[in-house]
Order: sequence, then C-alpha cells, then structure tokens
Amino acid sequence: MSSRFEFPLVLPIVIVLLGIGRPAIAETYTPGEPIDQDYAELAEPFLANYCVDCHGESDPEGDLSLEGLGPVDAINASAWTSVWAQVSLKQMPPPDMTQPEVIERLKFSDWIVSELTREMQDKGGFHAHRDPNKGNFLDHELLFGSLPEGIKLEPTSSPARIWRVTPQEHITRLNELINTEPEFDPAKPGLRTHGDVVPTNHGGELKLYFGTDRIIKWQGGTVAYATSVKSVPVVLSSARNHGLENYPDFYTVNSAEATQIMGIANDIIRYMANGPLSIAEPYQITDDPESIADKMKGDLRGLPTSLVYSTKTLRPMTPVYNLMKDDDITAESMRAAVDFLFEALTFRPPSDEESNAYLAILEQSIEKLGTKDGSVLGLSSIFLDRDALFRPELAAAGKPDEHGRVMLQDWELGLAVNHALCYLKPNPELRRAIIEGRMRTRSDVEREVVRMLGDDSIRKPRILRFFRDYFDYDLGGYICKDTKALGETGVNSKGVAHYNAMFDATASTDRLIELILQEDTDVLRQLLTTDKVVAGKADTTYFGKQRSREEIAASVAAEKAAAKKAALARAERQKANPDEKLRDKKPATKKNKVNHAVTEVELNGPQIFARVSRRSFGRGSMKPERTLATVPEGERLGILTHPSWLVSHSDAMDNHAIRRGRWIQERLIGGAIPDVPITVDAMLPDEPRTPLRERMRVTREDYCWTCHQKMDPLGLPFEMYNHAGLYRETEYGEPVDTSGEIIDSGDPKLDGKVANAIEMIQKLAESERAEQVFVRHAFRFWMGRNETLHDAPVLQDAYRAYKKSNGSMKTLLVSLLTSDAFLYRTRPDAVLTDAK
Repeated sequence: MSSRFEFPLVLPIVIVLLGIGRPAIAETYTPGEPIDQDYAELAEPFLANYCVDCHGESDPEGDLSLEGLGPVDAINASAWTSVWAQVSLKQMPPPDMTQPEVIERLKFSDWIVSELTREMQDKGGFHAHRDPNKGNFLDHELLFGSLPEGIKLEPTSSPARIWRVTPQEHITRLNELINTEPEFDPAKPGLRTHGDVVPTNHGGELKLYFGTDRIIKWQGGTVAYATSVKSVPVVLSSARNHGLENYPDFYTVNSAEATQIMGIANDIIRYMANGPLSIAEPYQITDDPESIADKMKGDLRGLPTSLVYSTKTLRPMTPVYNLMKDDDITAESMRAAVDFLFEALTFRPPSDEESNAYLAILEQSIEKLGTKDGSVLGLSSIFLDRDALFRPELAAAGKPDEHGRVMLQDWELGLAVNHALCYLKPNPELRRAIIEGRMRTRSDVEREVVRMLGDDSIRKPRILRFFRDYFDYDLGGYICKDTKALGETGVNSKGVAHYNAMFDATASTDRLIELILQEDTDVLRQLLTTDKVVAGKADTTYFGKQRSREEIAASVAAEKAAAKKAALARAERQKANPDEKLRDKKPATKKNKVNHAVTEVELNGPQIFARVSRRSFGRGSMKPERTLATVPEGERLGILTHPSWLVSHSDAMDNHAIRRGRWIQERLIGGAIPDVPITVDAMLPDEPRTPLRERMRVTREDYCWTCHQKMDPLGLPFEMYNHAGLYRETEYGEPVDTSGEIIDSGDPKLDGKVANAIEMIQKLAESERAEQVFVRHAFRFWMGRNETLHDAPVLQDAYRAYKKSNGSMKTLLVSLLTSDAFLYRTRPDAVLTDAK
C-alpha cells in the first residue's frame, strides 16, 4: 500500500534528476553585457546552424563564404562586419530559413561588436555600431513593442564624455565677441536675432565678418567689396555633411585647426579693442565720405582702403577694450579681461586656479611684448582652452548609484541643458540657477527646459539644427550641377543664379519649420503634409511646372502671335498718326524674356521674414523678405516635395532616386541598408536621354535587389519632379512613371503600391511607426549616441508624451531632456562598490 502512495512522489524527482521531460530553462540576457564565450562556443555553432547552408565553400550567396571564417581578427574584420549587419537587420538567415531566437540573435550580434572593438582597438578602431546611420540596426519592434521573456534591461545612462563644439556653434560664439546682433522683435519674429546661429552667406560660406554693419561706402562692385571685407572662415571641421552630426565621437581638434584658431583670436581681440581701426586707416572712419575724397582716388577696388566706416560704435564694449584702451593697465583690468573672455568662450566662470593661470600667462606676455601685443598673445591662449572647444560631461562630482550611474550636476548639468537648445552662454536665469545650486535634480532640469522653451526671446537654434540634420534639406546649393542638364530643367543656369536660389531656399525652409514649431501641433505630420511655403523671388519658377514639348511649342507660338499682333497694331497707329511718338512696351529683352520651359506659379500671401546672414557681399547679400504662400494643390505636399529637399537629394545630372528612397527608408520607416560591398560597382549605365527608372534596371538584379527593394520603390515616386525640383508630367516626351511601393515596412497598414510621392507621403504622415522613428532620431540627436535596448523605456515615454500632447515638439523635448539617458553618466571608474 505504501509503495502505491510513494511512487507518485518519487517519480518527479527521478524525472528531474534524469532530465526526462524537463522543460527548457529560458536563457536570460542583459544586452551589452560582457559575453564570456569564445568563437568555438558561441559564433561557430551560430554560423553552422544558420549561415553556412547559403554561405558555404561552393557557390556562396553574394560571393561571401563563411566556411572556416574563424575568430575575429584584422584580416577578416570586414567579413565579420558584414555578418553583423546582415544578422542585425534580419537579412541573415533569409526569412524562409530557420530563424534564431531573439536572445540568440542579440547575443551573437553583441559578441561580434565586442570582438571587433577589441581586435581593432589599435588598428583604427571599430566604430560602425556608433554611426547614426546604423542606429536602425536595432530592431524597431524590440524598442516599441513588448520584449520577449528573458531579456533583462537596466536603468539607462550615457557614457561620460566630452563634446567638441560644432562648426556652427563655434563661429556663433566668436561672432558674439565682435558683433552686436539685434534683440528679439515679436513684431518681426523671422528676422535674425541675438542668439540665432550665424547663417551661411549667399554663396553658402560660413564666415565671421568684421564691422560690415558699419560700412557706408565702398569702391567697385560686389566682388570688389567681398575681397575688401575682413572675414574669417569657420575653422573647426565637420566629419559629416549628411544626416545627424551632433555626436561627440565625430569631432577632434587637430594642430592645423589650433594654429588657425590662434590666428583668428589675434584678429578678434584686436577688433574687440580697436574696432575698424584694427583693419582700416584712421581716415576711413568718418560719417562724411566726401570729406576724404582726396584719399579715395585711384582704383582701390578689392583693397581694404576702399571701404568707409561710420563713426558709430556698434560692437560690444567689453573688459578687453578697457584693458587695451591705454598703456596704463592694472591687475584688476587684466583679471577682468581674463575672466570675461574665459566665460565668453567656455560659457562658465573660471575657477580661481584657471583665472590665476591665465592671468600669469597674460602678465608674462605683456612684460615681454608690451601692453598691446602682449595682451593679444596672452588672451589668445584662452581660445584654446579645453572647455572653449569641448564641453565636458565627465560626471566628476557625485557618487554612483546602485547601477553605477552618476547624475550630472551644477555646471555640467546646466551646460548640458543649455547645449541642448542654445549656441550662446546660459541666459541669466539659468546661470543663476547653476550658481545657486538649483541644477541638481530632474525637476530642476524640467523647470529650466520648460521656461526656456516658452520664451521666444531665448533663441534655440539647436532645435532647427536637428531638423536640418533630420531632413537634409540644406545641401542643394552644394550640389554641383552640369550647366546643360540644369538648363534643361527650366531654371536659370547662368552663373551662380541656381546656387543662390538654393541657399535662399534653405533659409525659406528654415522659416517654414519655425512657423510649424511655433504652432507646435502634429509637428512631423505638418512638416510632411503642409501646403504652405515660404517663397522668395526665384520660387515662382522652382515651384512651377516644367512644360511638355507641346506646351513649350504652344507658348512660343503664342508669344510670336502676340508680337505679330502688337507689331501690326503699332504699324496701323503709326500710319494713322505719322507725327505721333508711340510709347508701346518694349519687346522682350533678356531681363523680361518669357521662360517657355516653365509654367510659373503665383505665390501670393502676406510678407514674412527669413533669417539670413548679416551684410557680407554688398548688393549680393541675401534679403530676408519672403512671402508665405500656398502651393498648387496636387503638385506639392510638405517639405519632401519642396525644391530645397529635392535638389539636396539629387546629383549633377539627374534625380537620385536611390538616395531619396534611402532617406524615406531610414528616417520614416526605420529600416536600414548595409554598406555597399567594395566589390560592387555602384554605377548606373551612361545612357543619355533615357529616363532614370529605365537606367535603374541594373539594381533589380538578384545580387542588388535585396537592398534596392528597400530604396528604389520609395525614391522613384519623386520622379514627378525634375532634378531642379520643378513639377513635371512628362520626360523626354513620354509620361513620367511615378509609381512606387512600400515593402516590408514592419507595419502592414503601410505596405502596398502608391501612385506617386504625394500618395506615399500621405500614408507615411498618418503612420505611428513614422512618428516613432522620428522620436528615435530626436533621441540620437539630443543624446549624441545611438539608442540601445536599455533606452526602450525612454523612447516609449517620449513617444507617449508626443502623442498625448498632439504632436508637440516641446513636450517631446521635455521628455527626452529629463530622461535618465540625458541626466546620468557612467564613468569608467564608477564601480558598484563606490555606491556603498
């Protein structure tokens, strides 16, 4: 009897001990954690199970054999990089093959990254996984969906780091030292204001100009004026010219740049002290140019002495001026100059040690070189201070929490908030909060961010910079166009007219974005679907329609008929009144010649202003006046159909459907494209007078189509515009094929064929996935790094905040800038035992 009752109790124990019928214990994994397994334990079985069937020794797919690949080393690093990309993007193994579990795939991908990082450490390093273009390699569904059981997330943070200032913010803070920008005028909100970024000039150059607001006369034309004006180009280089740039890893300061900065510092300090007298003769400073006519004789064009400056002081008067205004200097005036310049360049007051160190340099320089030259040399050294070129987020103060994270505080936290929005030093309220110890908590950050976002007079050019980086609409003026090909589009191809129009278009698009941000409702959707345009003079052509051959012929015939009719009428009147002097309109000249190639559009509406550079090239300088107009219905929809974006995503001869399609794939759908293998000759056939769609047939070959199916069908709908951005219905006499398709987007509601770009944009604008991808890019820009799975709660919170606020960019920013990813840093030395 007893055995009958004991057996059921003993049997489970036996089963467990023997492993009979035991359920598998789910593997747990913390993404990014060190993996204590080598090639033989982890990678070799994965390749054998999922990869070598297609990538074996004989006839491997894509000519990539993984047979005997072996552990990661410098020789096979490129092959392993390709494996990492294919596995992360779920392109390997193919969808019709057995798939690894989520954790298995993540762990294998993380192992490759860690091995490549270790192996390439002293060979140039491995950085691909930190590139923002690779941010989408992380599965979108894992970030915004529910994670499978077994994945363990940790509270997020960002690494301790230093950020080099970008070229745009560096030139803006230097400009603050020598030029006085106007204060914000609510009645004219589009005009350039103190705190706005220094814009490029009408030639697309980013320069700092000395005293152009004081020039009242010059000799020669615009070119002569340009060569006479004192200016310096931006020195700090940008590692990228496309996409997100605000990543700390991208930037350094090399010796050549440091040397140039010292030279610029010399010019700036002398101008701070002496104004135009540092670059001009005393007689050139006058309010009556006629009084110096005797000194302005001869051909002075292009010479600094061809300029006349007013006597009115317009530059900021600072302690640097007080120090150098006479030879009698004091210790107080020297320290005041040092402390002022230090904070102007680093955005924080110096410590006693820093102040004393630079004061000693200044004193030694003055002792050796005298007051003037010594002051210039001594103060110039501050321009190369680490914090004048970099912004530290080292989290040196504070103790790590139980997760090894240290929260930024005081000046590091205050400057991080300031850097997130502004290019100039902290406003008085933020500065006061930092000094008084009120920048140490999440609520402190929220208080200051909300206040700054709500104050229009506090300029926030970093926000606009994000949209430039996200949309990439500011590149059109730098696309060097073939003159003949450009002329065939219908726009003015003479000289620099097209390029000037593109730089104007960038300023106009900037202003349109600012208007939508001002409304702050459904920001992404509005940007994608707005029917508004901020238009300049050339936009009646650029927003017009390229005529067909028949329409051109009809326009030419109509002009000839009108001219013939006018001539007959004139002859009749002349015959009837032989003594009367007729005053008919002059026949068409080069200035008023009819553009038969384009049906120009009327862009009417209220006047509006766009932010442009200060006067730099005399009459060639950009003008701020614009018109807020409505685009023709059915021809345009949102920024992606504006010439600024279309031309930015074109090339010298034609549209660039692949580049446009890749932008849609990465920035709205959240997909990613592996790098082109070095063995691929990525060139379309050279077939003049052949539509782009036809020449792109080569991308449909099996080897190419795996990637190109994610780009081409998304870019080809934009063939409804030519490569200058004009709307068109025909190409080479045939109707334009504008069809396309969204394939494997991850959202079944998005997938399907589209008739043209407008239909595709409308679908994407209504997509939650596109909004989530937009949030991912905002995260990357403001955190300065790619998202990880540990950031999933931050991204989900930010997206919920954006949706709940009806698409408010301000609310999205508050969520991101008060998140753990923004507030906390992980130091290499911050081990968990420190928190005890």
